Amino acid sequence: MEKKKIIAVVGATGAQGGGLVLSILNDGSKEFEARGISRDITSPMARELSKLGAQMVQADLNDKSSLVTAFKGVYGAYCVTNFWEHFSPEKEMAQAKNMAEAAKEAGVQHVIWSTLEDTRKWIPLSDKRMPTLMDNYKVPHFDAKGASNLYFKNSGVPYTFLLTSFYWENFINFGMGPKKDKNGNLSIALPMGNKRLPSIAVDDIGKCAYGIFKAGKKHQGKTIGICGGQPTVKEMAESFSEIFGTDIGYYDVPIETYRKFDFPGADDLGNMFQFNQEFETDFCKARDLKLSKELNSELLSFEAWLRKYKNSLEPSIRGEAATA
Repeated sequence: MEKKKIIAVVGATGAQGGGLVLSILNDGSKEFEARGISRDITSPMARELSKLGAQMVQADLNDKSSLVTAFKGVYGAYCVTNFWEHFSPEKEMAQAKNMAEAAKEAGVQHVIWSTLEDTRKWIPLSDKRMPTLMDNYKVPHFDAKGASNLYFKNSGVPYTFLLTSFYWENFINFGMGPKKDKNGNLSIALPMGNKRLPSIAVDDIGKCAYGIFKAGKKHQGKTIGICGGQPTVKEMAESFSEIFGTDIGYYDVPIETYRKFDFPGADDLGNMFQFNQEFETDFCKARDLKLSKELNSELLSFEAWLRKYKNSLEPSIRGEAATA
């Protein structure tokens, strides 16, 4: 019997990584097995993945030697960072460098790096249309990932760059769901104008990544962009209205206003939405819905996602605290 190929999944207990681990475990072909990488393999999620059949290994993205050990003997590695955990582009880049070098040292045959655009290629730091943040970035949580692509290229490890999209789960977990205004009217408040926003169910990122691994060398050396759809926010509000049976509008918040909202990272996200708006054509073109469906036959549309998570979204519609 042929030995199964191991895929190491960084952030296995997180949003993207968890979706990939479950995709591997639920695959009837059993060509691959999952090695979940986590800082804490005693966490409830890590223990649950272990019960389901994943091999859980402890490693720290800030410690390259722990990553080399975690990557030993694997065929593939899914590499992802979480900017929102520390809000440091420099830390995110250092972690990406550690993963790239560790994958090469461990002899990994295929790495998928979950990345985004370095927006400074479109909007240089000298461009005053958008404020520069943290001295060196326009959209820090994008730019750090995009700049880190070079670490994987320079390492010599076989790679695929996976451009992800706006998570629909942000409507549940990030406070972006419909809210009531002073008149009691429900609306989604985002600064996107009438522009399309490539977006996706977070579980589908993992499923698409698994499709890339299953395709062997086909996508190596390439940048693959995925999405579950490219609706406008107004269209998403209309879908909310239809599925929840109540009128939900769209409030197009001025970007300058959004940047000043009182939550960590509001300026970063404001710049992100400005980038999405001003470079809609490039951003949408980089994300291929047809290819996403080929990689993941179970890809959800926004309407299907709304129906699936209706119970989790209900509290937001009712004006209560949302739960995942």
